[in-house]
Amino acid sequence: MRTRKGSLPPAGSKTRPGLIPWLLEGDPAVRWQVLQDLAGAPAADVSAERRRIANEGWGARLLGEQDDGGTWAQGLYLPKWTSTTYTLLLLHRLGLPEDNAQAVRGCQCLWDGATYFGGGPSLWHGPPDTCVAGMLVLLGSCFRYGEPRLDAAVSWLLAEQLHDGGWNCQSRRTGSLHGSFHTTISVLEALLAYRSSGGAVDVQDASSGGEEFFLAHHLYRSHRTGVIANESFTRFPFPPQWHFDILRGLEYFRAAGAAPDPRLADAVERVRGARNADGRWKRPPPYPGRQWFTLEPPGASRITTFRCLRVLRWWEGSGVPGATAPQSSGHG
Repeated sequence: MRTRKGSLPPAGSKTRPGLIPWLLEGDPAVRWQVLQDLAGAPAADVSAERRRIANEGWGARLLGEQDDGGTWAQGLYLPKWTSTTYTLLLLHRLGLPEDNAQAVRGCQCLWDGATYFGGGPSLWHGPPDTCVAGMLVLLGSCFRYGEPRLDAAVSWLLAEQLHDGGWNCQSRRTGSLHGSFHTTISVLEALLAYRSSGGAVDVQDASSGGEEFFLAHHLYRSHRTGVIANESFTRFPFPPQWHFDILRGLEYFRAAGAAPDPRLADAVERVRGARNADGRWKRPPPYPGRQWFTLEPPGASRITTFRCLRVLRWWEGSGVPGATAPQSSGHG
C-alpha cells in the first residue's frame, strides 16, 4: 500500500528493502559511503571502493580537468564552481583519498597563491574572508597537505569567533556582531578536519561555541523569533558550495560524533518530510553557475538519499525524545 508523503514510517536504521542495492548501482563516490555507513561492509571493502574514486566516474573526471600548473579552471577561488577551491571541495565531499597526489598539488597551489594577514590566508589582494579561510584549512587538513602555515591560519580563525559563538565572513575587526550560518558551518567543518588530522592548536572550545550557535538557532531558525532564518536553508543541493542548509548542518553534528540534541529535531523532521513515498529523495536543483558536469539528472538522487539516510540513522539510534516527532522551535 502506498503511503502518503509526510506520513512515512521513520527512516534511517530501517532502510527499505531494495534501497541499498539501488544505491550501490551508483558512482564509486556513493558506493563507498553506502558500504561504510549503511551496509556495514568490512573496512577492506570500503577502502577498495573508495580507491576507485580517483580512477573511475566523477572523481576521475574531475581529476582529469586539472591543468599543467596544478590548478582547475586556472583560478584559485574563481570562477565558481570550477576553480581549484571548489573542485577540491567537491573531491573532498566525494571522498577522494587523502593521499591523492593531484589533490595535494592543488592544495599547494592554494596555499602558495594566497596572501597572509596576521596568519589569515586570503585568495585575493584584500584581507581574508573567514569563510574562504575555513575552506583552505579544511582542504589542507583533509588532504594532509604538510602546510606550516596551517596552525597560524587556525589561530586566526579562532580569533575571529564572535561572542554568539559563530563566525561571519566579514571579520569581527570590521564590527560584525552576529554569526553567519554560511560562514559558521564552513569554519566548524574546517576545525573538525583540523582536529581529526592531529592539528596542534586546541580548537575544542571554539568548536563547542560554534555548535551551541547552531543549537541556539535550532539549526536554521532565528534565535529571537523562531521563524526560519532563510527558506533556502530547507533545501539541500549537492554540492552545497559555500551555502549552509539543514542537511549540511546535521551532517556536521553526526561527523563530529555529537550526541543528537532535541533542538535539532525540527530540522530532522524537515529532512524526513522531503522523502518520497518510494523511500528515496529527489535531487534538489544545483546552485546556479558553471559546473564541470552534472552529477545526477533530475529525479531520484542517490547522493541525496544516502546522505539523508545516514543522518536519520544517526538520529534514530540516539534515543532522543522527539526523534520521530517534530519539536517546537520557538527560542528566545
